[in-house]
Amino acid sequence: MKSTITVRDINAGDKAWLQREARQFGISMEEFVRRLIREKRENSRSCGNLSDAFKRYFGPEHGVELPPRARYGYRPIEFDDEGNT
Repeated sequence: MKSTITVRDINAGDKAWLQREARQFGISMEEFVRRLIREKRENSRSCGNLSDAFKRYFGPEHGVELPPRARYGYRPIEFDDEGNT
């Protein structure tokens, strides 16, 4: 499925940058923008969940010591013969 978008009022400096970058790769500005969108979308998928974001910005490699990750489970409720817990 093909779709079309029009982007108006692009800053002249941004447009010149797009033209230079596209020319450097030997592709059209349109194709360059498609690739930028695709790359951004793929990178946003790899961001994962909130804990992944914390790992990117915190942790020993960034000077922050985080507590160990804990797993919380549940213990099934046990009833005695009288129905008490």
